[in-house]
Amino acid sequence: MNWGFIVTNAITLACIYGTLAIGISVTWSSLGLVNMAYGFIFALSGYGAWMASVYISPYPAVVMIAGILTGAIGGLIVCLLAFIPIHDKPNFPLRALIATLAISLVGNQILLWWFGPRAKSLPRLFGNWNADILGVVVTSDKLGASVSAIVLLTLILLWMRSSRRGLEIRAMMMNPHAASIVGIGVRRTSIYVMALTGSLAGLAAVLLAQTYYVAPFSGITPMIKGLSIALVGGLGSIPGAVIGAIMLGVNESLTSTFLGGQYVLITQFLLIIVVLLIRPRGISGILDKAREA
Repeated sequence: MNWGFIVTNAITLACIYGTLAIGISVTWSSLGLVNMAYGFIFALSGYGAWMASVYISPYPAVVMIAGILTGAIGGLIVCLLAFIPIHDKPNFPLRALIATLAISLVGNQILLWWFGPRAKSLPRLFGNWNADILGVVVTSDKLGASVSAIVLLTLILLWMRSSRRGLEIRAMMMNPHAASIVGIGVRRTSIYVMALTGSLAGLAAVLLAQTYYVAPFSGITPMIKGLSIALVGGLGSIPGAVIGAIMLGVNESLTSTFLGGQYVLITQFLLIIVVLLIRPRGISGILDKAREA
């Protein structure tokens, strides 16, 4: 049994799906929005990266930046359609859930109509070399995906700690009502939040496309896994999302190796049920009382 392969695969999956889970957690804790359009943003970002590779340049930096920027644009579209018009209306969480789900369904159909059902592939961004790390052979795509996700997440967290806009987002995450009282604009901050989390989906789309393909409905499964990780870690908790990503990454790697890929979602949901039965808020959920009310 190649345990090195299992470990490296688990780390890579945790890094990629963790970016999605962190985006979902940040969106919920700051805006009270469960973004069900994340799958559409994921697929849209993949096509943005593919178009850049075909019409601009297959250079890795161009492809990755195009995917991230397309994800940010997708996040802004969702913000303008599903948050700003209804954030101050009654039953906002339910309205927003339905609105983002509708955007996802319509958006995926538009992608299918525009690009067709045939899957697209992205150029290999990290080459075809292998590295020997402590006796474990790691492929270039896995190492590149892990490093890219960690670097971008680190930069985002540093930006949120040091910049004014980042501090506003953190204030919204801690207590959105108090943040609005002290003059932090909800609509203005939502634009930064949705662009930021959309860029995370764009990065995940580009990195995951190194193994899979870009297709109109390619974002559905990653969205389910990202939401699962966010639930396990606790909606609103970035450390919890990281822990949840590691748990589900290990679960997926072990399940694929010992049982087969068709059983991955089954074991993941069993794990989610067990965690939520033991700890209903997730591993480190920070849902505030004001939002629960």
